[in-house]
This record gives sequence, structure tokens and C-alpha cells, in this order.
Amino acid sequence: MNIHCRNCVIRIMVFVGLLALAASPVRAGSSNKWRIEVSEGANSDGEIVFQVTPEGGEAIEVRVAVEDGTRENKVARTISDAFESQLPSDDYHVEVDDGEDVLVKKKRGAENFDLNLVSSTVKSVRIDIEKE
Repeated sequence: MNIHCRNCVIRIMVFVGLLALAASPVRAGSSNKWRIEVSEGANSDGEIVFQVTPEGGEAIEVRVAVEDGTRENKVARTISDAFESQLPSDDYHVEVDDGEDVLVKKKRGAENFDLNLVSSTVKSVRIDIEKE
């Protein structure tokens, strides 16, 4: 194999690796508390999907249905309600903070966890997730 072909193979392998990274949810590392910041209201019906993964545990998918026209603070309340209903109440505490933020905290004895945004089909709503 000449050098030109070898370089092409390396470029293809790098490209395929980057595609695989882009297709997977961004992992931020575990924490005991996360903040979900909601910006803007919904300009379409849609669904926001999150993934909560306790250290050493199975991932839990949290699905949030959002209706067109839902304002920023109501989107945050809808996310909070979905987390409360879909996560084990023995392990997690969820609350709305400042109207447009959602705090997700582990309870005493529960494992630290990762929180990731998997997907969103809701137009205009921006989600930012930060460790606390």
C-alpha cells in the first residue's frame, strides 16, 4: 500500500470516528445535582428526550411532550413534572428554580448520575444542562 492510500484510509477512519461521536449523546460526567436551563417558548408541538444514568446503573429515559405555544416557564414546569413522574422518587428530587430552570438532585443514599439531552423536536426551545 502506497503512502497516498494509507493517508486516505486514515482519513476515512477519523471521519467514521467523528460520525460515531456526533451520533451519541454528549456525556458530561456524573454529579449529585444538575440544572436544566430552558430558554424561549415552543413554536411547535414536539418531544424533548433526556437520559439519566446513575453511576453503575441503567439509563432512564425521560420523555417530555411539549405543545406549540408553551411559554418558557411552562416548558420548565412540564420538564419538572415529567422528571418527577418518570424517575424513582426514592432516588431523585426535582424542582423548578427561577421559573425557567429545573434542578434535578440525588437524594441521600442515591448514586451520583449523568444527565444528558438526547433529542428535541420542539422548535425554538433551547436547553442547556449544567452541573451544580
